[in-house]
Amino acid sequence: MSYSVGQVSAFAGVTVRTLHHYDRTGLLSPSGRSHAGYRLYSDADLARLQQILFYRELGFSLDETAAILRDPQANVLERLRARQRQLSEEITRLQQLAEVAERAIEVQQTGVSLTPQERFDVFGEITFDLSYATEAQLKWRHSDGQREAMARAAAHTKEDWRQLMGEAAAWRAELLAAFDDGEPSDGDRAMDIAEEHRRHLTRWFTPCPPDMHRRVADDFAADPRAFALIVPPSQQRPALAAYLCKAVHANASRSAGSRTTSEEDR
Repeated sequence: MSYSVGQVSAFAGVTVRTLHHYDRTGLLSPSGRSHAGYRLYSDADLARLQQILFYRELGFSLDETAAILRDPQANVLERLRARQRQLSEEITRLQQLAEVAERAIEVQQTGVSLTPQERFDVFGEITFDLSYATEAQLKWRHSDGQREAMARAAAHTKEDWRQLMGEAAAWRAELLAAFDDGEPSDGDRAMDIAEEHRRHLTRWFTPCPPDMHRRVADDFAADPRAFALIVPPSQQRPALAAYLCKAVHANASRSAGSRTTSEEDR
């Protein structure tokens, strides 16, 4: 039995233009022609089309599909397994993004609403990079601390944010002064500044033990978007993020040493 282009288009769910493209590229050429010269598809052609649509649905390119159909026994299983792995990874990524979106919705529903002018008055030059925020959510999605920080941030009022950012500005001035004065990153002054940052995070977001603070500081040193959350680009200095990171690590080691000494005294 033979079928016209229009009939195949209707029951296969593809456009006539797509069928013509498949014909031009040699992926699916109809087996026959009518007396008037119109394309006619056989049952075997429809079976091939079904295979093409199957591989297309799985995300294979037309070139990959053509290679498979030329030699169905050549690495088909390997190709399918590779595609299965890709799809599994994509499913995981999309699930993670859905979780990020869900948390963002919760923040938008419960967070403080600020006009652009109020946002500038409160946050000043500090900006929030959405790409970094998404990556951070994915990175820390299994962390209880991250969930608590998001919940507490959402609950802050405008006045809370004003006080929080005031403290952050004062701390930032101390950091810049110590750096400009040439204070060593492992000196008491720099370590005290690092300790104040750790306490600031605990006060306003989530308990931040020294080991967690190390990881936070590593992000500051590795990703300019993260460091811009605490020091706007206009106030940054070359190597300032690395300086703070070293100070945080030094302070964490100092805290560990203090605990060890205290335990020995007991």
